Amino acid sequence: MPNTSRTFRLDALILKHMDYGEADRIVVVFSNERGKVRAIAKGVRKIRSRKAGHLEPFIHSRLFMAQGRDMPIITQAQIVEAFNGLRSNLTKIGYASYVIELLDRFSSEDGANQALFRLSLETLHRLENLDDHFVVIQYYELHMLGLQGFKPELFRCVRCRETILPEDQYFSAELGGVLCPKDGVLIPGAQHVSMAALKFLRHYQRSEFKDAFRVGLDHMIREEMSSLTRHYITFLLERRLNSPDFIKVIEQLTAPAS
Repeated sequence: MPNTSRTFRLDALILKHMDYGEADRIVVVFSNERGKVRAIAKGVRKIRSRKAGHLEPFIHSRLFMAQGRDMPIITQAQIVEAFNGLRSNLTKIGYASYVIELLDRFSSEDGANQALFRLSLETLHRLENLDDHFVVIQYYELHMLGLQGFKPELFRCVRCRETILPEDQYFSAELGGVLCPKDGVLIPGAQHVSMAALKFLRHYQRSEFKDAFRVGLDHMIREEMSSLTRHYITFLLERRLNSPDFIKVIEQLTAPAS
């Protein structure tokens, strides 16, 4: 007879939670040991519950679980890192929410992905400690896509397979990468990408974070890189994400008056 009461421990990032019943919550986490896991936290909405504060989005917690009939039950939760430096800054909250939303949307309950867990945790640390959000987010987007099997092809034309030359090109979200000028004009929906933006997208894709962070980029290049990556992500997910609109509102509210 199978053992349905076995216990286990997870080192996890909290993704989101939903109210369930009168006092419980379903909590979705991404863990180092098992990847994405959906579990129930019993009684967590009661005033005296000690677990509630340990199960908020983008908290890094150590969770103790017992296997229930339908899903694991969270029996204990301990905060490893609360990322208070993020929570005290509205802009950083927005970007942290984006990281967690991407992690949630691009992961499924199909086993561990320790590299993705480590990348996500490192990204939250970088957001907390660095002020250049663009570099942190762009690096995360490109490397998360690679880890999840959606790495965009940036070095060869995805149609003719010829090596991309140092000139302006095109990018097709549907085909998953760059197109040479000859093929780019033939593909519906392909968007123009400048030589400079492509150069830095390649650099971010194949570099360590410290090397990507050293490179200074002007505002126009950043906008182009961000637009292309978000376009590709939206195509893959077949829907818009919620957090970019939240970030835009925050940035408008916090922008210095002209």
